Amino acid sequence: MPTTTHGMFHWNELMTWDVEKAKAFYADTLGWGYEAFPMDYGEYIVCMAGGEVAGGIMEMKPGMGFDGMPDHWFQYITVDDVDARLAKVEAAGGEIMRAPFEAPKVGRIAIVKDKVGAVIGWITPAPEDEG
Repeated sequence: MPTTTHGMFHWNELMTWDVEKAKAFYADTLGWGYEAFPMDYGEYIVCMAGGEVAGGIMEMKPGMGFDGMPDHWFQYITVDDVDARLAKVEAAGGEIMRAPFEAPKVGRIAIVKDKVGAVIGWITPAPEDEG
């Protein structure tokens, strides 16, 4: 995972119903390669461009809460303390869409909707020695 500072974009992730089609598209058009990592819900795919990490691909499956959602790219912004920052969301006119949770070796993540309705992930990355 990249190292980023508070307020900066940290990670880009393709959420898709068809991982193989997505991988083929980005391999054919951008030359991406892939590394798969086992997770409790299946495999997580890390996209590689010229030996550098470019982002990730997560398969949406029925029952995971994505029913009816189209394939899409999703972004995460680094925050210094997810829990402390979430305490400010509702007062600022936003909404907490998913309460904070730990992603092992990745960090503490929450999903928020801002005042205009845009949804984004916030992440306090795990220390580098955990990744």
